[in-house]
Amino acid sequence: MRVLHAAFRSGVLTVSIAALTLLQFGALQAQEAKPQPDYVIAQFGQPPAIPEGLISQDLQAAVRIVFIDSLARSDWGSDQASALEQIAQSGDPRLAWIISDMMRFTWREEFDDALAEAAARLLEIDLQTPHRWGEITDHLIAWDIPSYPGYLEAKRAIFTNFVPGWERIFVEGNIDWRLVSWGGVLIDDRPYNRTKAGCNCIPAADNPEVSSAAEATWLKDDDIVFGIEVNGEFRAYPRRIMEVREMVNDTLGGRHLGIPYCTLCGAAQAYFTDGLPAGIERPILRTSGLLIRSNKVMYDVNTYSVFDTFLGHAVTGPLAEKNLKLEQATVITTDWGTWKAEHPETTVLVEELALGRNFDFRNGRDANGPIFPVGDVDPRLPVHEDVIGVVTASGKPVAFQRSTALLALKNGARIAYENVRLELDAGGIRAVDADGSDLGSHQAFWFAWSQFHPGTALWTR
Repeated sequence: MRVLHAAFRSGVLTVSIAALTLLQFGALQAQEAKPQPDYVIAQFGQPPAIPEGLISQDLQAAVRIVFIDSLARSDWGSDQASALEQIAQSGDPRLAWIISDMMRFTWREEFDDALAEAAARLLEIDLQTPHRWGEITDHLIAWDIPSYPGYLEAKRAIFTNFVPGWERIFVEGNIDWRLVSWGGVLIDDRPYNRTKAGCNCIPAADNPEVSSAAEATWLKDDDIVFGIEVNGEFRAYPRRIMEVREMVNDTLGGRHLGIPYCTLCGAAQAYFTDGLPAGIERPILRTSGLLIRSNKVMYDVNTYSVFDTFLGHAVTGPLAEKNLKLEQATVITTDWGTWKAEHPETTVLVEELALGRNFDFRNGRDANGPIFPVGDVDPRLPVHEDVIGVVTASGKPVAFQRSTALLALKNGARIAYENVRLELDAGGIRAVDADGSDLGSHQAFWFAWSQFHPGTALWTR
């Protein structure tokens, strides 16, 4: 972050004004705000009135002065202040989105103060917390404030001038760019099989070195691992390593896998990256440095196609054009002692991959809830409650509260929902079909599962 700010202050960043020409043509249609659930109104209040259609030529010019000229000049002066006041007086809350985007990168307190005040006026709210960017963005998400026509190009101009490599990321597709924010790290754009190559990013591990369970003396029995089985071959991915790497491209049981771990969502997932339709090369998954509602945004380094990390759909780029959806394998979240006792033949990633670090984000950084904006959260469970999530044969997503389900299974109860059956597996939980076949379940925080599966069923005993 300090490196980016230093570059910004020195004036070395440039902006393509031509990239904003779509502001004049309304490339994106304005969206109408949807009716809000009662719990959203209770927490966030009523949303402001939202105009439709294009923003005026004068407002287009003001947007350019505030969010483009200030970048090109690395300066905040009277022209920017006057243009921002014009935006604040417009009464168009759609413009709060581009203010929120700029606030994520602001480098001067004076600028940040002015942006926060303008956004608050547009949204008709009184800011209550020191974390103003998060509070503003939470309101925008919870109220589902639409963006104004041309928003994506303006946002792209801001983001790509801070992080080179995002030029091929910020393209139109089946993704809601309003909800995308910066996670504070740079893009991992290293080619395949560069595990040991340094980068100023969260470095994925490709074809990681493994050891036997007996050789893994560095792991304690109560250390959390993510266990995966493919074709009778077992492997443990220690959370300590996954919190450093966040992405692994591996081969297990003769199948290629892409394994993202979102520390913010408490979710390790495993996607098969082979057996794809003809003409599609194996995706090599990487961390983009971007988030969407506090969930990591992953992409394929070969095609720069962005994936919905939680659902496995390609949402932009060549792979989205081919409607690629990756199949999931089950990930068992458990402790090392139980996993190796039940699966003594397991292999496990070697300690070197942890890079000498030993984080515990769940009980440290994230202990008090999401640290990035998520907007409204389904109130049926606490935001950080662990759930086991799976999609039924009918296409219905269902979540099982892990603590309740685990106790019930240990007491011999039968847990089923439509075709889904839960089973104990090495101290964790696996979802299987009625015939016993694997259904590709995984564990996650409730806020993440429920926001990526709106309307999900919630199993209750």
